[in-house]
Amino acid sequence: MISSSVSIGRATSRGLAVWIVLVFAAMLTANGQSAHARGTPDGFADLAERLLPAVVNISTTSIRKSADNRGQRRRMPNLPPGSPFEEFFKDFMERNRPPGGARRATSLGSGFIIDKSGIVITNNHVIANAQKIKVILKDGTRLDAKVIGRDAKTDLAVLKVNAKGDLPTVPFGNSDNARVGDWVVAIGNPFGLGGSVTAGIISARHRDINAGPYDDFIQTDASINRGNSGGPLFNMKGEVVGINTAIISPRGGSVGIGFAIPANLAQPVIAQLREFGRTKRGWLGVRIQTVDPEIAESVGLKTASGALVVNVTKGGPAEKAGIQARDIILKFNNRAVTAMRKLPRIVADTKVGADAEVVVWRNGKEMTFTVRLGELEKAEKAIRASVKRDRPSPMTSSTANALGLTLSKLTPALRQQYRLKGDVEGVLVTKVEGTSIAFAKGIRPGDVVVEAGQDKVANPSDVLEKVENARKAGRKSLLLLVNRKGEPRFVALRLDKS
Repeated sequence: MISSSVSIGRATSRGLAVWIVLVFAAMLTANGQSAHARGTPDGFADLAERLLPAVVNISTTSIRKSADNRGQRRRMPNLPPGSPFEEFFKDFMERNRPPGGARRATSLGSGFIIDKSGIVITNNHVIANAQKIKVILKDGTRLDAKVIGRDAKTDLAVLKVNAKGDLPTVPFGNSDNARVGDWVVAIGNPFGLGGSVTAGIISARHRDINAGPYDDFIQTDASINRGNSGGPLFNMKGEVVGINTAIISPRGGSVGIGFAIPANLAQPVIAQLREFGRTKRGWLGVRIQTVDPEIAESVGLKTASGALVVNVTKGGPAEKAGIQARDIILKFNNRAVTAMRKLPRIVADTKVGADAEVVVWRNGKEMTFTVRLGELEKAEKAIRASVKRDRPSPMTSSTANALGLTLSKLTPALRQQYRLKGDVEGVLVTKVEGTSIAFAKGIRPGDVVVEAGQDKVANPSDVLEKVENARKAGRKSLLLLVNRKGEPRFVALRLDKS
């Protein structure tokens, strides 16, 4: 009886276990596996069929002129003197050289239609310097296109074509919702082959590849090649979440590392180009740099975040509001500036003439300023027009060594030797020890130390004094303002390792 009870109990337990496993499996099927099935499509044929008509090929033609014919001779094969082939190639190239050194150049790219009236989006570099632009539809129809607006900083361009009827379109999606690992589809014109479809996933987001001041690329492993530039990157809903722009490729072909401009970055630019024919970006009027741990420590900031103000444009919005050099911008319009490179985009996306609250770190505490933004494009034009060269002023010479640097007082001879403008004041760096922290931080001969410890310096002894004072105060680093060829930047040098 006892053994029977035990066997029954075991059987019951086993049955219960089986039932639990079955229920758990059903839950997985209902919640996990079905979601997995939605995330991993059986194919992309239906999606591609729906989207292909709105993706276009773009062909451009330009006339390029050479200053003289020396470039043609340089492209001659390297043949032995007197070789019979030398005259052959020379004759061939002479007969095929365009008149006056000019030649016709063509290039191919991609684009997509966002408005049935014929508004086409592509990359600026696809249509740059083009005399003629043709948009080729999926059915082979070739339409002349004109440029509505273009922006080199984001590499975007808006074109307009006139068709007999309404054109197929594709919508933008919210690229902020795109996650690493999501499936995406790229459609374009690789190597001039026409509408080609590739699929992959989003490999990474917020990539900075030094292509422009507003880099925030989506990285994908969907195959992108030459000719895909300007084409759309779709999510599984058929929405454009990116505009394919660049690849990393040792040999010119796809290696699974492509970059797309996020839709949420592109749409405000496209809207401005359509409305004004150019961009109108917000302008704060500051030059900024990254806050590294040494800089953060030197100003008493707990974390290395924000954007350090190197200088403030005279008469600009920031100066009018009271923002100063050495301030660290922590927030702009209630948006945290977690890294320096985020601030330019946040400011640019803010409407010209709008009032913005700026929170800065100054003298060990937070301060808030209200800034009325100007227009970046107008400011850049005015700055370029106002650049002037001043005559150098005479100075006497003296030298000293500090933090692995050989420093010298500026003299007319040194200004001429290092080609320094007359308005540059400070202490000249004439030598940098290769093993020093200063060298590792990028300081080089010809740089001018303008400030040390947030005070202006005019003699090497001023820098030595600041180093000694910082050490006595228990500081681990000293903040320098360094000018290189007119470009100022802050550098924090550790005092314990010179």
